[in-house]
Amino acid sequence: MKTRKLGPLNVSELGLGTMSFASVYGAAPDKAESIAAIRGAYDLGVTFFDTAEAYGPWTNEVLVGEALKPIRDKVVVATKFGFNIDPDKGARSPGVNSRPDHVKRVVDASLKRLGMDTIDLLYQHRVDPNVPIEDVAGTVKDLIAAGKVRQFGLSEAAAGTIRRAHAVQPVAAVQSEYSLWTREPEPEVLPLCEELGIGFVPWGPLGSGFLTGKVAPSTTFDATDFRSRSPRFAPEAMTANQKVVDAVQQVANAKGVTAAQVALAWLLARKPFIVPIFGTRRLDRIRENLDAADVSLSSAEMSGIEASFAGIAVAGERLPANILELSYR
Repeated sequence: MKTRKLGPLNVSELGLGTMSFASVYGAAPDKAESIAAIRGAYDLGVTFFDTAEAYGPWTNEVLVGEALKPIRDKVVVATKFGFNIDPDKGARSPGVNSRPDHVKRVVDASLKRLGMDTIDLLYQHRVDPNVPIEDVAGTVKDLIAAGKVRQFGLSEAAAGTIRRAHAVQPVAAVQSEYSLWTREPEPEVLPLCEELGIGFVPWGPLGSGFLTGKVAPSTTFDATDFRSRSPRFAPEAMTANQKVVDAVQQVANAKGVTAAQVALAWLLARKPFIVPIFGTRRLDRIRENLDAADVSLSSAEMSGIEASFAGIAVAGERLPANILELSYR
């Protein structure tokens, strides 16, 4: 697989987001099955893996650490801090917490769970309005100096916040939701990343499954599946949003590929510093998604996709209100 740069980090042009191995899309899969999928992704060319303290909490970091232990020196691992989770007890309180003392404790705990000496890419999961971003960047700068972290990242941050953080400690990557039906990073964040040489990592590149065409308006979700609480996955919204899937599928049919491959290929074609991370529990889906790297979209096809989507209004907010309010601060 070809590689791309996230700041100074060299990674596979498609990465694996591992949140789906936690209890987010219903009950977590079997541990052995999960490890086999993660290691299988590496065998297929993936060298970039994404986890977070909040996934579980904690269980996902432990799983990823165990899965990648035999190949630790061959992969880039990203994790995140920022939610109000007790680093010792795992108790989660409402809101966010990026106080410097808390961040340092979280990083020490994450290193132990991952079984690693250094975190390759450490993201602030959500911006904390009560802690100046300069203080957060300074804390990560200290952690880098101590050898505990290699590079600094921000997740779901506004352009002004990214610029201020970058002035204190260079930001290697920004991670935000971005896909054919979620375009918020385009006006300000993507141009800033290009200006400053920051990599951009889209999460949810397949619309949490919807852009693959495998989620129908009649689909129901388990109460433990976050989509059961997502406005964009309400039955009436999915019915309205079927136009999105139809547009993607039309391109896929014309090229003889899958809708998922078109959605990922579109992101890869947008900018050379974009590295999408998709999430799936199944090795066959991992293989299918990675084949998107071989799908070439011409400038005419890209323009055609834009024209198709220009007349489509996506229904429903992309996240529940209590989560959405933490974004772009």
